[in-house]
Amino acid sequence: MKQFALIGAAGYIAPRHMQAIRDTGNDLVAAMDTNDSVGIIDSYFPNAAFFTEFERFDRHLEKLKRAGNKVDYVSICSPNYLHDAHIRFGLRYGADVICEKPIVLNPWNIDALEDLENETGHHVYNILQLRLHPSIIALREKVASAPADKVFEFDLTYITSRGTWYYTSWKGNPEKSGGIATNIGVHFYDMLQWVFGPVKENIVHIHTHDRAAGYFEFAKAKVRWFLSINADTLPDDVKAKGKRTYRSINIEGEELEFSDGFTDLHTLSYKDILNGGGFRIGEARTAINIVHEIRTSTPIGLQGDYHPFCKMPLVKHPFK
Repeated sequence: MKQFALIGAAGYIAPRHMQAIRDTGNDLVAAMDTNDSVGIIDSYFPNAAFFTEFERFDRHLEKLKRAGNKVDYVSICSPNYLHDAHIRFGLRYGADVICEKPIVLNPWNIDALEDLENETGHHVYNILQLRLHPSIIALREKVASAPADKVFEFDLTYITSRGTWYYTSWKGNPEKSGGIATNIGVHFYDMLQWVFGPVKENIVHIHTHDRAAGYFEFAKAKVRWFLSINADTLPDDVKAKGKRTYRSINIEGEELEFSDGFTDLHTLSYKDILNGGGFRIGEARTAINIVHEIRTSTPIGLQGDYHPFCKMPLVKHPFK
């Protein structure tokens, strides 16, 4: 049995990590979050020590280490801009690290963390769960078996509605989250490059507080993409059903069934890591390069081959 510590226990994604630790037969011995709304821990590890101050969390882990009971893994679900610092903490402590995406916000952070991996002898793993989704694996195999000169036509649409709370939280601050494309899109970009190969072109059409859209050309695909957190951008039929999320992957005019199979992907990710696999930090480099380019590019507007949802009227930021 391996021992885990968790940073960011009150976050949205933390329960999936708790479930993965439990379902792989391991133990969460300590957790930390500046927010104390963490009753969810009771459902998984009620005996885990919990801290709202990082310094006390650090001290507790050090005491365990000195008593010969060192934590084996540090799992990180903290806000995006803190990932780099928390990964460094885990490596310097002497543990392997499992970190949510985006693993860092800037490409050069990866270089420095790989250096620290080499210094400490410990590893950083990124949760890239779409690479484990059966539909995505099948798509990758389909692309690999296609004629060498085949270039697929691909549309990606992902709308996950968020209320105005989003803009008050760290997620609504681009300096902390990286913005819409980074916060909700990075795992899709990783999936696209994993399936279709190297990026040849990266064009941004729209990038505002509530949506982002653009065009990629990969070695094996031309991709139009649209991401949004604004419920008004949902298709009418989705709104009529009272749903607040819409996910569509359309390849060559056919819809890829992609609605199921997400529930246990974190557990599969943990199993893979614990069995000697997993996705090391370097594998996230292309996706981090992509989101950094999107974040620093000037949107060109409705020019060229843009996603049809781009035609929807833009709206003002609710607090600006």
